Amino acid sequence: MSRFFRAGSESESESESSDDGIQDVRPTAPSRAVMQFSDDEEETKRVVRSEKDKRYDEIRSIIKLLKNHMKIKDMANVLTDFESLTKAFDKAKKVVEKEGMPRIYIRTIAELEDFVNECWEDRDWRKNISKNNAKGLSTVRQKIKRYNREFETELAAYRENPDTGDIDDEGEEEEEKDEDSEEEVKPAPKKPEVEKPARPSRAFGDDDDDESDFGTESSDESSSSEDEMPAVGKLTAEYFLKSTTEQEERKKEERKREKRLKKEEKEARKREEEAQEWTEVSRGNAPSQVVMEKPKMFAKDQEITVEAVCKKLAEIVAMRGKKGTDRSMMIELLRELKTIAENANLGKAIQVKICFSIMAAIYDYNPNIATCMKSEMWETACLPTILDLLETLIENEDITVGDNILEESESLEKSPFKVRGCILTMVERLDEEFTKMLQACDAHSTEFVERLKDEQALCDIIDRLEDYLEKLGGSDEMCRVYLRHIEHLYYKFDTSAFEEKQDSDKSSEKVMDKMCKFIYAKDSTDRLRTRAILCHIYHHALHDRWFDARDLMLMSHLQDNIQHSDVSTQILYNRTLVQLGLCGFRQGHIRDAHNALVDIQSSNRAKELLAQGLVPQRQHERSPEQEKIEKRRLLPYHKHINLELLECVYLVSAMLLEIPYMAAHELDVRKRMISKNFHHVLKMSEKQTQTGPPESMREHVVAASKAMKNGDWKKCRDYIINEKMNAKVWDLFYQADKVRNMISAKIQEESLRTYLFRYSSLYDSLSLQSLASMFQIEVSLAHATISKMIINEELMASLDEPTQIVMMHRTEPTRLQSLALQLSDKVGSLVDNNERILEIKQGNFFFNKNRYDQRDNYQNQNQQQQWGGRNRQNRNNQNRDRDRDRNY
Repeated sequence: MSRFFRAGSESESESESSDDGIQDVRPTAPSRAVMQFSDDEEETKRVVRSEKDKRYDEIRSIIKLLKNHMKIKDMANVLTDFESLTKAFDKAKKVVEKEGMPRIYIRTIAELEDFVNECWEDRDWRKNISKNNAKGLSTVRQKIKRYNREFETELAAYRENPDTGDIDDEGEEEEEKDEDSEEEVKPAPKKPEVEKPARPSRAFGDDDDDESDFGTESSDESSSSEDEMPAVGKLTAEYFLKSTTEQEERKKEERKREKRLKKEEKEARKREEEAQEWTEVSRGNAPSQVVMEKPKMFAKDQEITVEAVCKKLAEIVAMRGKKGTDRSMMIELLRELKTIAENANLGKAIQVKICFSIMAAIYDYNPNIATCMKSEMWETACLPTILDLLETLIENEDITVGDNILEESESLEKSPFKVRGCILTMVERLDEEFTKMLQACDAHSTEFVERLKDEQALCDIIDRLEDYLEKLGGSDEMCRVYLRHIEHLYYKFDTSAFEEKQDSDKSSEKVMDKMCKFIYAKDSTDRLRTRAILCHIYHHALHDRWFDARDLMLMSHLQDNIQHSDVSTQILYNRTLVQLGLCGFRQGHIRDAHNALVDIQSSNRAKELLAQGLVPQRQHERSPEQEKIEKRRLLPYHKHINLELLECVYLVSAMLLEIPYMAAHELDVRKRMISKNFHHVLKMSEKQTQTGPPESMREHVVAASKAMKNGDWKKCRDYIINEKMNAKVWDLFYQADKVRNMISAKIQEESLRTYLFRYSSLYDSLSLQSLASMFQIEVSLAHATISKMIINEELMASLDEPTQIVMMHRTEPTRLQSLALQLSDKVGSLVDNNERILEIKQGNFFFNKNRYDQRDNYQNQNQQQQWGGRNRQNRNNQNRDRDRDRNY
């Protein structure tokens, strides 16, 4: 039996022989037992460690050295430590594949990279370092940069949520290593030193350095307590072997559980400390969102009074805007409080106050101003609440509401009641939310139609509010509510306005006239008056009251200072101007229609100027924030003006004005353009090598313009008025046949003018009868058209009334003569330019003036000689005649 497993007691005096036959002499000790070990056995206890612990301990030791060298900026050793660290990590790759990437390693290489970058940027420090450190810095900078590419994802995740504290803190060590391996034994606490007896001599001559008493061993001891140690003399080989009993495993599991609980308590304490300074704010129903507990309303035995309800209302409203407040729960609490107040019969005043708070909570439900209210909230909460509030105020005239009433001066129990709040502001906000809901819907979906049906309910609310404010409200409030009514009425087409028999009191014209005139007289701000004028003009123009609309626009002088108004008012001005142009076109005032539409159409941004969409070509010029603002200004689809109809009206008006003007000034060198956009469309069509039959609206107008230029009015009319154009444009007008007849008459008249401008130089006289039959118009109309042209000096002719003939004066050169004169002028200027260029190249620039003077003198002398010769010839002829007469 080996001496390693031999033990003795105080009572034992005999000696046992070993397997070798050597006798062991054991001295007696009066105080305690002494274990003797052989010389070749170690004094410390064996610890069985796993591969993971060995590799991770090696990495931690290198990291500790690296950290110390980084503190003193010893870059040469930092390089050495980094190379050692990478080698140690390569050895631990098998463990890493099983256990996962250790966070302490990612943290170390991230901090090392940041440290190297900081040192590299510190140029003053780099100037004073040694060559070894400079070389180490440059080398480690290249290596760490190349090495960290393999861990880009881990480094990115770490940098988003970095650790705090030192590298070798308790938390990280516990994450990286296995806390309790089955082979590792926890050391017991040290005991106070006790006087040792004299060490007995040994029977062997071995060194004493390897000897140790078991009881006084200061190295790693067993994790079990002294009570668990067996009595001396009973130590066997089983005690020194690895224990696998169920009891010890249970104890180990308990120790692990205790450590885990301590770790969780420490992390929870750390989170609580951080939460005192910062609290994470998240969206939606994230786990980190603070959930508000639903408070209790009243105790069972508590008396429900106005004071108690107001106190509870103040508590609920105080939660408004706080972090983590559940807005839907706020609305439910307020509704419940309103129900409690109704059941307790506390009066209508307290219900009105609670309704104001409910409406404010509903409007605050969606904090993002760019998004609209949900349809469920609109139908189930918003509309019923505002209707209930309005009905209560109308039925109880003794309840006074207003923003000027302070909370301290409210009267909720005794009549007359006073409540702080403004019903007009709530209705205005309701109107704005309705507009945002329409903007958010797809215009071609059934959802848009369903939402648009609610406009009737909104208009009814505005009407009832008008009746309420007419009795109790002031002039400023009446102007505001009238403007809301006007903005829901001005763009709607009323067919009864074209009927002869109509109710004058309830017609839209009379309602608009009444409300607008009230605002003109009572409004104290320019904005409301400006918007009312624009809506009034729009409504007149929409119903073909051209002169009323035109006169009101001219008298208002809005075109002079509209650029100083807000953006929404400028958009309304653009819409009014466009509608005025369409009205002028329908009434046959072509020039006025063109002048009204030219500013909108010439910019190629009609969609944007009318707030009917954003131009895609200009999206890169806007910032995202600016684009959001412009999208909030867009009008709902049911207010849009047809842009294709608008463009067609503009191009047809430009054609009727531009083609006769081009024919009259065809040979002018400097001729102005009436419509640049129309000329651009013509040039684009002329660039096309092959032109087929027209398909689009623009192609029809271009083809009609070419036919009118040649005086072919029938072909021009057929291009403008046909089935395709009727379906696209003309059928959209009310009384479309009337508009088509007007266009046909205008085409005939302007074609006559174009024909006279183009071909009048080829005639000596023209018959009015033949002209009228050629263009299929009445003789009186042809007579009026030609007379107007003669008066405006556009046509050099005169009318012979008895014979109904137009006599041409032929004072204008013919087309061939005009072209010949233009050609001669251009050739003369070309010759002069060539002579000047030639003289400049020959260097006779200074002689140029004398040369021209000599040429002029020579020409004058020749002319004088010619005139002198003619004079002499005349004198000779006179003398000859006189001599002939004398002879007779």
